[in-house]
Amino acid sequence: MTASTPRHQFARGLKGGAPFILVIAPFGLLFGVIGTEAGLNLAEVMAFTVLVIAGAAQFTAVQLMVDNAPVFIVLATSLAVNLRMAMYSASLTPHLGQAPMWQRALVAYGLVDQSYAISMIEFEQNKAMTLPERFAFFMGSFLIVAPFWYGSTLLGALVGTSIPDSFALDFAIPITFLALIAPALRTVPHVVAAFVSAVLALALSAMPYGTGLLLAALVAMIAGAATELALEKRS
Repeated sequence: MTASTPRHQFARGLKGGAPFILVIAPFGLLFGVIGTEAGLNLAEVMAFTVLVIAGAAQFTAVQLMVDNAPVFIVLATSLAVNLRMAMYSASLTPHLGQAPMWQRALVAYGLVDQSYAISMIEFEQNKAMTLPERFAFFMGSFLIVAPFWYGSTLLGALVGTSIPDSFALDFAIPITFLALIAPALRTVPHVVAAFVSAVLALALSAMPYGTGLLLAALVAMIAGAATELALEKRS
């Protein structure tokens, strides 16, 4: 058996995150196209994707900008979409919270859906991993997808509308989140939160500037937390 070392875990992180390339590439390509169609220049599109590095929030913000939504609504809705990152951070704290500040800063930047999902599954299954090994695994899972996210966004921004509609790049968005969410639905509170958010997001889709999504996310988090508390009391 190969000895577990940070280098070994980094390689395992790369391997674990590699399948996400199949959806990250078209996801980034689509954002590059949509960003340029929305009027952003190449530098703005790339700054958006490198600094924000949150596909769902980026698509949301660009769409609201196209709809001429007030700046407050753009910021608030994008923040709501990314509120899951706060929950990701909280659940990662027991595993990576004791790392040096510079490592936690890198984890904060690399905290995307893919790196979080694969890392949490690994950390929960392999509790014997040391802190350096966990950090190495997390960074491996992020660094395998990041170049494809940057590169595909750049390609999409450069080629723009020359990509035929028949390519249907928008398939990458729902597939990405289905692949991430499905394995995470391991408990009743998770299922309740997912169900409530889906139902309310659809029911409130007519609300202006995507504010229905804000309300759906808030109610779903409350429902999930309330379910967890109820189950704890019962047990």
